[in-house]
Amino acid sequence: MHFNMSLETRVMDALKTAMKAKDEAALRTLRAIKAAILVEKTAEGFSGELNEAAELKMLQKLAKQRRDSLEIFTQQNREDLAATEREELAIIEQFLPQQMSAEELEAEVRRIITETGATSPADMGKVMGAASKSLAGRADGKAISDMVKTQLAQR
Repeated sequence: MHFNMSLETRVMDALKTAMKAKDEAALRTLRAIKAAILVEKTAEGFSGELNEAAELKMLQKLAKQRRDSLEIFTQQNREDLAATEREELAIIEQFLPQQMSAEELEAEVRRIITETGATSPADMGKVMGAASKSLAGRADGKAISDMVKTQLAQR
């Protein structure tokens, strides 16, 4: 994927490929991304192209919706519905930056805790602010939060 192209351009290219391949899961998901881009672009006070941060935020929101649904469907033993969410999540993740491993996330959170001078769970907000900015797009918000809680509890 060429990350210097706009997300919209990359999605349109992928849509053409999916149409030729008759890939239903990809078509469904890419159309959902395209619709989300349109919603963002027609939002009040918006003009021009989405910037990278807005694209990332929108994709993360779409991915989170799929993860949340996947969790619910898995708990309800609805493998048919869970499979759909899994397919869509995999396609959305192709447009997101490479996700960090748990080890990388732990190392980054430790670095941020040291940088912010956090010493206890009371510093959670301060650490989360820095971590969310620093790790945007490379780690799930819940994973960041859980790691910060764990690390601060060990201080």
